[in-house]
This record gives sequence, C-alpha cells and structure tokens, in this order.
Amino acid sequence: MSNKQACSIADQNFNTPDGKKAFKKAIFSCWLGTALEYADFALYGLAAATIFSEVFFPEQTPVIALLLSFVTYGIGFIARPIGALFFGYLGDKYGRKNIMMITIALMGISTTLIGFIPSYAVIGIWAPLCLVILRFMQGLGAGAELSGGTIMLGEYAPSKRRGLVSSVIALGSNSGTLLASFVWLLVVQIDDESFKEWGWRIPFIGSFFIVLFALYLRIFIKESPVFEKQKEEMLKIRAQNVKELEEDTRTFWQKSKAFWIMVGLRIGENGPSYLAQGFIVGYVTKILLLDKSVATTAVLSASLFGFLIIPLAGYLSDKFGRKITYRTFCFLLMLYAFPAFMLLDSRDEIVVILTIIVGMSLASLGIFGVQAAWGVEMFGVKNRYTKMAFAKELGSILSGGSAPMIASFLLAYYGTWIPIAIYFVVTAGIGFVTTFFAPETRGRDLNLIKDAI
Repeated sequence: MSNKQACSIADQNFNTPDGKKAFKKAIFSCWLGTALEYADFALYGLAAATIFSEVFFPEQTPVIALLLSFVTYGIGFIARPIGALFFGYLGDKYGRKNIMMITIALMGISTTLIGFIPSYAVIGIWAPLCLVILRFMQGLGAGAELSGGTIMLGEYAPSKRRGLVSSVIALGSNSGTLLASFVWLLVVQIDDESFKEWGWRIPFIGSFFIVLFALYLRIFIKESPVFEKQKEEMLKIRAQNVKELEEDTRTFWQKSKAFWIMVGLRIGENGPSYLAQGFIVGYVTKILLLDKSVATTAVLSASLFGFLIIPLAGYLSDKFGRKITYRTFCFLLMLYAFPAFMLLDSRDEIVVILTIIVGMSLASLGIFGVQAAWGVEMFGVKNRYTKMAFAKELGSILSGGSAPMIASFLLAYYGTWIPIAIYFVVTAGIGFVTTFFAPETRGRDLNLIKDAI
C-alpha cells in the first residue's frame, strides 16, 4: 500500500454516502462521551471547591478542608493512567468502539453513585472513603474515554481538516464544563441548608440519563476506518503466516520520544487548565470569600466562549501547524499567571470573572483544541490507543490531578499566591519547551506503524 493510498483512507471513506453518515455519528457520539466525562469532572471540581469540605470534612479548618477536598479530586487522576493502560491495550487489540462503550458506562455509574453517598454526619469516616472509591472508578473509565474519542475522530477525519475535526473532542469537554456549570449555577441558588443536604446531589444523580443516551448512540457507530484497515492487514499477515523480521535498531530515546513529548505537552496544558478551572474556583470562593455564583458564572461564560475558541485553535493548527499554535498558547499562559492573581485579589466580581475566563480560554479551551489532532498523529497505528492514552494520563497525574492539591498546599504553607503563580508558569513552561523537541505532524499518514520522531 502506497503512502498516498494510506493517507487517503479516511478521505475516501468521507467521500462516500455511508462514510459521511458514519462520520457524523462518530462526531456526535465522541462529542457526547467527552461532554459526559468533563461534566463529571467539572461537577466534581465545583463540588470539591464549594461543598465537599463541609459535607465530607466538616471538622477541619477551611484551608485544610479545601486541601482534603482536592486530595480526593486527585485520586481520580491516579486511576486514569491505570485505566489508560488497561483499556488502551484492549482498544488497540479489539477496536475503539467497544471499549468506548465500557468506559462511558463506568464513568457514568460512578458519578451517579457519588450523589447517593451519605454525609460525614451520617456515616462518619465511611463517607469520604466511599467518595475516594467512586472517584477512583470514575478515573479508570475517564483514563481511556478522552483518548478513545480523540483517536476515533482523528482516524475518521479528512487529513487536511484533522485539526478542526479533532477539536470536536475539546468542544465535548467544553460542553461538559458548560453543562456542569449551568446546572451548578442553578443548584447554588437553593438556600444553604438545602444545598448542603440534598441540592448538590442533583447534578450527580441526573448524569445517569446522559449515560443511557450516550450508550444508545454508541451502539450504532462503526469502527474507525484506520483501525479497520489495520485489522485487515494483520489478518492477512496471520493468514500467510508471515513474521515481522525487521530488527528495530532505534535508540531508547527514538523509541520513546513521542511518548515523552506527549507527556510534556500534556503537562503544559493540563496543569494550567486545572489551576484555572479547579484551584482558582476554590481560591475565589473559600479564600477570597466571594459568592459561590461568581466563580460558577466565570466558568459558564468561558465555556460559551469556548465554542468559538476551540474550533479556531484547531483551524489554526491545520493552517499553520501544530507546533507554532501550541507554543503560542503556552507562552501566553506563562505571561498570564502573575497578573491573574493580582487581579483576583482585587475582589472585584467583574474583574475576577474576566480573569478566570481568560485563563480557561488559553488553557482549558484553546491549547486543548490543538492537542487533540497532534496526539493522534504522534503515534503509530499499532499501539496508538495505549501509548497516547497512557502518555496523556501520566501527564495529567503529574500536572492536572495534582495541581489544585499542590496549589492548596502552597497556599496553606506560604500564605500567599506567589508560589502558586510560579508553579503555574513552570507547568506552562514545560509545555512551551516541549514544543521545541516535538515533530510537526500536520497531515501525517495515520496508517504508519511507527511513531513520529
């Protein structure tokens, strides 16, 4: 099979009536699955920042309770690499579709059950323990869900529009954050006693219905054309009893370069992202003592802007390349950190809302819109799901999952936001530096076996 033929598999599939129909189903299904994942995680982040400290850690001081809330938040990120390895391996071996059905079910059930956990006042230490267990299960599914949807879209997309199409995954994350913020904004209007007793549970329990709809949709999507071609090639090799005799003479760095680059890129995106939409929400609510609706309104507004920013970022990566677009976002995040905390300390509600919107627009939205296609193109078809999922989730646990917890610790220890701003710059800087080692992969043949180096 020639390089031209290989590159055109997704394009040829897209140009047929059945292919276009399957493509649209895949887009909607992947969007909804990612929306559910990020709704779950955004709900948990909002709850951890605003109510979990009171429900599950009522005997602690406000700062320590906030820290413990974000510790449970980080548990999900510990589970994500495990889920990425396990489900990623199965996804490379048996296909993307079936694994994506399993992961979304696992996430949805775990999120729903969180809404049924009794408070610390009712069952004592068992309350936070149940929270940790369900958060871990939620993370197992989420560890493979995001990468599975990204790969499915990337392998369906026409090569010249892969950045734009793959950014739909980021639109899914944005939609989930928007949904979570909107629902949370509604429930925080309830009086404090009712909110603490039962109001916060409504969004978690209600996510069950989204899971059912997402599972229904995924039953009818087809496997990606790139995976189908790979499976067809492997069946031919086995039928002919042919063994791959070519010796791999690459160095360890060459073999693992794409993996570590993806880890670095993920740190540059995920750390600032969860600081912007996780820790800062808690900082504004619990430390600056602004009304709960201020931070929630900011997250909601940023999510609305995301429907413009995300596809624009994907389009720019198609037009100018993945490297320069990603590098620009990382650089802007480095410039953002110190002014952001200065503005937050003004306690001016409008200024605080705008500051959070800018941070999320750069980290949670724009940079994420570029990362989707770049990650798919970075890896060869044979182990794409396993390597990409594990690299992204390892980067997440080193940055996103731990970022709110580390920031809370720095605040408790130093009593000032300056170390947190430095930490923000460092995580964004890791992504910035990584782009200088990364290959430009725009339009790469997704049927190639080896990773891009």
